[in-house]
Amino acid sequence: MKNLLIILVGPTGVGKTDISIEIARHFNYDIISADSRQFYYEMKIGTAVPDDHQLNTVRHHFVRFIPVTQYYSASLYEKDVLQLLENYFISKHVALLTGGSGMYIEAVCSGIDDIPDPDPAVRQKYISLFREQGIESLRIALKLLDPGYYAKADLRNPKRMMRALEVCETTGRTYSSFLTQKKTGRDFRILKTGLVRPRDELYERIDRRVERMIDEGLEDEARALYGQRHLNALNCFGYNEFFDYFDGKTTREKAVELIKRNSRRYAKRQLTWWNRDKDIRWFHPDQLKEIILYIETRTPALGERAGEGE
Repeated sequence: MKNLLIILVGPTGVGKTDISIEIARHFNYDIISADSRQFYYEMKIGTAVPDDHQLNTVRHHFVRFIPVTQYYSASLYEKDVLQLLENYFISKHVALLTGGSGMYIEAVCSGIDDIPDPDPAVRQKYISLFREQGIESLRIALKLLDPGYYAKADLRNPKRMMRALEVCETTGRTYSSFLTQKKTGRDFRILKTGLVRPRDELYERIDRRVERMIDEGLEDEARALYGQRHLNALNCFGYNEFFDYFDGKTTREKAVELIKRNSRRYAKRQLTWWNRDKDIRWFHPDQLKEIILYIETRTPALGERAGEGE
């Protein structure tokens, strides 16, 4: 099996963008984004999309390629990435997929259960429930509709709970009944790497990045999207906090503080997700040479420049 997909994961703010570009330049790879927040064209500042220079330095896929009004899911992403790789591997034998969306990465590596798309009206119902009554309202509803999934769900993650509730109400079946956990074989090899920093260092970087986003105009970006705040794509930190500020539910100072806090909490959830996967080899972002050597020593069949076509 000659073709190889390298996975580079890491929590928000750890430095994946810079490191992935350095790796891609060294080996002449394209970058496949696995950050579901960066898929949407209108969400640039709040999702830390690579800047124009970075995007021009290395070819990126799945960055700002759909509008916020378009429905997209991990299962659609799986199909799109596999189709991309089929064509990509004709000329190059190694691709680099990087991002922070664990479910989307897992879908590419192992497949994802075929779960029906929810009714848009049902989706809006639970988004409104969360915004008006908070996360506890989702927990109560989930425990009632799907106690099996409730027992193992991440009850701190509103998006996961809303997804389960949407499926329950749309199909009349429990969400857990769709979760078969079947692994799908791939016709390419997978090498998993990850970036990690000490927690204090990571949290300081996250806080600084939020402040930089504010300086770059995150508030204006959120205000431009305020009229579409009901969309699932915008149900995420960095935007929700400003929407509450625009609604008069909080102060601007508090909104910024909550963006920092929710970003840190998201990073913690990401690490919890990936710590289950013992195949990931972890590095500090300062270890670029070690990362490159690790990749080179595991791609001997591809020659010195693993990304080049033959």
